[in-house]
Amino acid sequence: MYSRRSLLVQIALVLFTEGLIWSEVRGQEIITLEPLEVEAERILTPTKQTEEKVYTGTAVTTKGIEIQGTKAANQVWAAIDLLPGVSTEQPDSRGLGVEQSSVRLRGVRSSLGTLTVEGVPNYGGNPIGPRDYLYDLENIESISVYKGATPADIGTGVGTRGGAIVLHPKWPGEEAGAKLNQRLGGDNFTRTYARLESGRLNASGTRIAGAASYSEADKWRGPGDLGPRINANLALVQPLREDLELKLWLNHNDQEQHLYRALTYAQVAGPDADLDLDFNTSRTGNASEDIYYYDYNRGSYLNTDLLSVLTYRPSADTRLTLKPYSSTEDARILQGTTASGGQVQERNRDIDRWGLIAEASTEIQGITALMGYHYEQNAMEITTQNSAITRSGLSYRGYGVLATTGTTYIHSPYAKLTGRLGALSWQTGLKYFEFQDSKSEGYTTGGAPDYALVRAPDLDREARTHDIWLPSLGLSYDLTPATQVYASYGRGFIRPYSYLPIINTYNSNRAAFRAAGVTLNELFSGYDMEESDTIDLGLRFRGERIEIMPTLFLGQYRNLLTSVSDPRVLVKGKPVNYQQNIGEATGYGLELAINAYVSDALRLYLNPTYTRLTYDADLTYQGTTLDTKGKQVVDTPEWMAHAGLIYRLGDFELRPALRYLGERHGDSQHQESIDAVLLADLTLSYSTERLWPGKTLKVSLELTNLFDEDYVAVINASDDNQGGSASYYPGAPFTAMLTLDVEL
Repeated sequence: MYSRRSLLVQIALVLFTEGLIWSEVRGQEIITLEPLEVEAERILTPTKQTEEKVYTGTAVTTKGIEIQGTKAANQVWAAIDLLPGVSTEQPDSRGLGVEQSSVRLRGVRSSLGTLTVEGVPNYGGNPIGPRDYLYDLENIESISVYKGATPADIGTGVGTRGGAIVLHPKWPGEEAGAKLNQRLGGDNFTRTYARLESGRLNASGTRIAGAASYSEADKWRGPGDLGPRINANLALVQPLREDLELKLWLNHNDQEQHLYRALTYAQVAGPDADLDLDFNTSRTGNASEDIYYYDYNRGSYLNTDLLSVLTYRPSADTRLTLKPYSSTEDARILQGTTASGGQVQERNRDIDRWGLIAEASTEIQGITALMGYHYEQNAMEITTQNSAITRSGLSYRGYGVLATTGTTYIHSPYAKLTGRLGALSWQTGLKYFEFQDSKSEGYTTGGAPDYALVRAPDLDREARTHDIWLPSLGLSYDLTPATQVYASYGRGFIRPYSYLPIINTYNSNRAAFRAAGVTLNELFSGYDMEESDTIDLGLRFRGERIEIMPTLFLGQYRNLLTSVSDPRVLVKGKPVNYQQNIGEATGYGLELAINAYVSDALRLYLNPTYTRLTYDADLTYQGTTLDTKGKQVVDTPEWMAHAGLIYRLGDFELRPALRYLGERHGDSQHQESIDAVLLADLTLSYSTERLWPGKTLKVSLELTNLFDEDYVAVINASDDNQGGSASYYPGAPFTAMLTLDVEL
């Protein structure tokens, strides 16, 4: 379908191959075989929180982020895609699409997990969950991912059922330096990144780093732009005295985009499938058709995050830490809808969060104890407004939803103990999480010409408090200096979410609900925290030339948000459906991470995953029982794998990579199937310090979807989705991108 392979790319491949032949062989790399302390440049490594003894997570290193290419420079999800158990699908190969990706950890949606910077949570509403597009990943040293048990001292935003991620900033170092990176590619893609580090400025040890980037591109499918995306980051390290240090981290992201069009199953898999279909380039004057006008489907996103870390060490074994933080989000998204014959809905998010994480830790007779408290206040205003499509443009028609919540609060004390007995390491933790949800007053929109708000008590919601205890436990045993077995258990959760869908369901069928005497508040009384219990059993072996890390995992999930049929509320003779927290599911599987250092110049990696995540019972829809028990959850492949090699000869590096994604389904009854796909990428790079001693020049050619496969990347659907309501996004075609990188 796509013919994007140019003569220029073919010539570059030939020249690169010739360069490999004439290059000199690099010197031997020495690998230290201390347990958990391998010195070789690695892409994945076991990880843990500072005071812990058991490694319950996996970290993606700086090299691991780099080898995943351009998309991993703009989005966190793309940077962790290499990990076993992680399925990341995006509609754009440059990582510039906002909130249109699909990410699952062991089958659980990423929106049900936690993303943090230094343990400080990042999240928002509508959609609920982390904002992974806010950061330039060149400013991040490594990324820790906890797919099972989550350490108690990671600040929790909305929950941990979908795992927890910690970004570790690249704090300014002792030496001054600079980095400049320029990327160019097809569809007018450009990304410019620069970073300056001051080095040690004075006797007190002040160090500052500043970075900025500018990105933009045309959409590869349909009219419109991705960007501009403008990012700025500032980091400060200031020792106040020998035992007291202050760190500041400020991140600002301003981004715009035209959306990719979501397609139906028939449009991506039927006989009339058209994976190039997107929004219209011009208006027609017909409202039902103009909802697909590209400029009526766009968004702007403005985020600013500030955190500080104040660390006091009165002794070598004692640490006190304060992490005050603030976060703001201002987003505006326009999308065409079929309501009232064709309207444009504007979703607005105005979010202002601030909080504090306080911790104290000390070691007593070989046992490390940690206590902490997380407090957060979140003023969240989320509204929707509707506009009619007229011949002259858009005409305001009032609010759809005035507010989904007001100011909410998080109170979360936690404690951990950790120690070591010979070859046995152990740790245990307990966390209490309390979420205080605010009340909300209901309104409807009056008639023309003002469309003024009209008070509607049946749309009121009461304030509610949801809480949960979260225990965790970890054990590891060193069988030999190179072999370790481990086990971990943890309870996870996700606080109530998906408010707008249930509000929209009530509004759309308000007359029927009122006739049955059912208020919106009654529907929300069925909302609760989703819960999970996860167990990991694993082994880590590190020989002289190979690392093998298999992990068996098991998860039990309760109170899942699931559609129910209400026989009291009938529309056209059928019961209305809405979601309540009543579902259950079971998950298990095997992850395997293999790294083989074949020679000094050649490294191989293979990361396959087998996942079974199934419904424990049949679901119901409009009074009908559906055959879903034992079926794989929506958008969860049973098999997936990442594989590749890194081959170095002198100044050249060759990185081919393969990614396999098994069959997936867009509905709970498996009537909408998406075929498995095998994708190939290739990166060719040349790096030298010969031009400037001590300085590095690197040129890379990145080729994604090398064989130009037509495939469906993103399935956008809830876990209990019924046939016909999922949306699908095709994956990007073959793309070539050139990168010039200079480090001074």
